[in-house]
Amino acid sequence: MATSTSPLPAAAAPPPPRRRPGGRRHGRGAVLGLAALVLLAAVVASLAVGSRDVPLGTVWDALRGTATGQDALVVRELRVPRTLAGLLVGAALGLSGALMQALTRNPLADPGLLGVNAGAAAAMVTALAVLGLTSRLQLVWFAMLGAAVVSVAVYVIGSAGRGGATPVRLALAGTAVTAALTAYTTAWILLDQRTFDRFRFWQVGSLAGQDAAVVAQLAPFVLVGTALGLSQVRPLNALALGVDSGRALGASVTRTRVLTALAVTLLCGSATAAVGPVAFVGLAVPHLVRALTGPDQRWVLPLSTLLAPGLLLLGDVIGRVVVRPGELEVSIVAAVLGAPVLVALVRRRRLAQL
Repeated sequence: MATSTSPLPAAAAPPPPRRRPGGRRHGRGAVLGLAALVLLAAVVASLAVGSRDVPLGTVWDALRGTATGQDALVVRELRVPRTLAGLLVGAALGLSGALMQALTRNPLADPGLLGVNAGAAAAMVTALAVLGLTSRLQLVWFAMLGAAVVSVAVYVIGSAGRGGATPVRLALAGTAVTAALTAYTTAWILLDQRTFDRFRFWQVGSLAGQDAAVVAQLAPFVLVGTALGLSQVRPLNALALGVDSGRALGASVTRTRVLTALAVTLLCGSATAAVGPVAFVGLAVPHLVRALTGPDQRWVLPLSTLLAPGLLLLGDVIGRVVVRPGELEVSIVAAVLGAPVLVALVRRRRLAQL
C-alpha cells in the first residue's frame, strides 16, 4: 500500500531582533553626559592653561577669593572673563548654526547665511572710519546694531513677492546682501590704513582681551536668544516634514521663521560683535550632534548649545599652547580642527547612502 509523503514544513525564519525601547534614549543620555564632561574639562583647562600655567589649587583659591599674587590676578582678571566669553559665544554659535540649518533645511547653512556677519563687519568699519569710535563697548553695540538691521533687511527682501520668506529666498537674499556689504567693508579697509589696523584684530576672531564689561553686555542677548531658539523645537520638528505637513501638525510657518530668524540674529549678532567672526563652530557642531543623536531637534538644539562652547574653549586653549609664549586665535584653530571633522562626517554620510 502506497503511502503519501508530504513535504516537511519549511523552517520558520527567525524573527527580527527587537530593538530595546530605551536604547536610543540611553545613547542620547550618554552623548549628553559626554558633552557635559567636555564642557567641564574645557572650563578647567581655560582657567589653568595658558602662556603661564596655574596650578588647579591656585585656580580654586582665586575663584573663592582667598588667593593673592600674580597667578590669582591672572585667573580673576583675565581668564575668568575670557572663559565666560567663550561659554557665551560658543553656545550662541552652536545654537544659531543648528537653528539656521533647521530653518532653511540646508545642511551647509551657517549663522552668516542671513548676512549677520557681514552686517556686523560693515557697522564696525563705519564706526571706525566715519565716526572715529575707539571704545570697545561702543564698537560692540554698533556691530550688534548692524547685524540686527541687516537681518531685518534680508528677511524683508526674502519675503517680498508671492510665496513669502521661503528658505531658498532667504538664503539668496542673505548671499546678495553679504556680497554687497563685503564690498563696502573691503573698500574702507583698503582706503584707510588706520581703519584696517583696528579692524583686522576684530576680523580674525579671538577670545583674547575680553573683560567683564563686554561679557555683561553680551550675556543678556545670548540668554534671550537661547530661550527664544529653544522654544522653537517643536515647530521646527514639524516643519522638517515639509511646510504642508508642518501646518497640518499645527505649526505656524511664518511665526516659526520670524522667531527663529530673530533668535539667530540675537545669538550670532552679539557673539560676532564681541569676538569677531568665528568659522566652522556653527556649521560643524550641529552635524556632529546629528551624527550622534539623530535629527530630532529636541536633542540637536540643546546639545549643540552645550557642546559648542566646550569645543570652542578647547580650541582657545590649544591656541595658547601651540605657539607659546605667543597665541593663535581661536578662529584659526576652529577652522583647522573643524574642517577635517566636517569632511569626515560628509564622507560617512555619503558612504552610508551608497
